Amino acid sequence: MNKTLITSVIFAMLILLIISPFAALASLMIVLLVSAIFWFIKNLLQTIINGNVQSTKEGD
Repeated sequence: MNKTLITSVIFAMLILLIISPFAALASLMIVLLVSAIFWFIKNLLQTIINGNVQSTKEGD
């Protein structure tokens, strides 16, 4: 699986956790959301600019 797809799935799950009615640590989740947005945009731009997808394997 490529890094951009994994980032997209994690980002979507984080959004679901933040808007859920049972989010007890809302301020921490907002900080996580901001960092996830930057992480997602960085990976997306890296994929667009470089034209190749990074592997998630350690040996690559």
